[in-house]
Amino acid sequence: MTTHVASDTAVLLGRSLRHITRSLDTIITTTIMPIAFLLLFVYVFGGAITTGADRYVNYLLPGILLITIASGISYTAFRLFLDMKGGIVERFRSMPITRSSVLWAHVLTSLVANLVSVGIVILVGLLIGFRSGAGVLAWLAVVGILVLFTLALTWIAVIAGLTATSVDGASAFSYPLIFLPFISSAFVPTATMPGPVRAFAEHQPVTSIVNAIRDLFTQQPVGSDLWVALAWCVGILVVAYVLAGMAYRAKFS
Repeated sequence: MTTHVASDTAVLLGRSLRHITRSLDTIITTTIMPIAFLLLFVYVFGGAITTGADRYVNYLLPGILLITIASGISYTAFRLFLDMKGGIVERFRSMPITRSSVLWAHVLTSLVANLVSVGIVILVGLLIGFRSGAGVLAWLAVVGILVLFTLALTWIAVIAGLTATSVDGASAFSYPLIFLPFISSAFVPTATMPGPVRAFAEHQPVTSIVNAIRDLFTQQPVGSDLWVALAWCVGILVVAYVLAGMAYRAKFS
């Protein structure tokens, strides 16, 4: 006997969201570091960085939003690891529910929590001077890119949660992802970087995603960066989803 994927996922999603509402420090913790970076670069380093933008916070915020998501997904791996070690997942699998709903519940929980964190960071950005004349469609496009980016990284987190052997190992995978925006156009134009670093920065996913979001915020014509960003997000999402499914099946085979 099985039930529908949507209803099963909704029930398990409610369980995960209740855990977050009872421990709001999770969201607070994931926003502290991005907000600290935002304030540090705007008020300490911003005066020494030339970007061509009218305000450095307008240039900086898109990259900070990606760092917010990268730091938040570690909790997905952490929560899934605890469920695996605590035997909850095996108990769910013994019940008449769709097996994929267990993973999708964690993924959607990550999406909700990260969007809340991103909203908090944007509010802080507005308080310190971030301004955008973008219209509704541009904002919806930004949200769409951030959702795709979150889903892509979250499925990577699922792989880590399924394969880790310790709590520290479950969340350590996120450190390189948090560091990646620093070697991109998130903080400074790539043109200011030395040759090899510039080549890497211009051909890694964060740069195209940051540039696309920045163009949408500043009402600039969206060029190839948007399509490259979407290709990176969808590509990573598909590969991570397939690998996560393989890891899940191997875990219980």
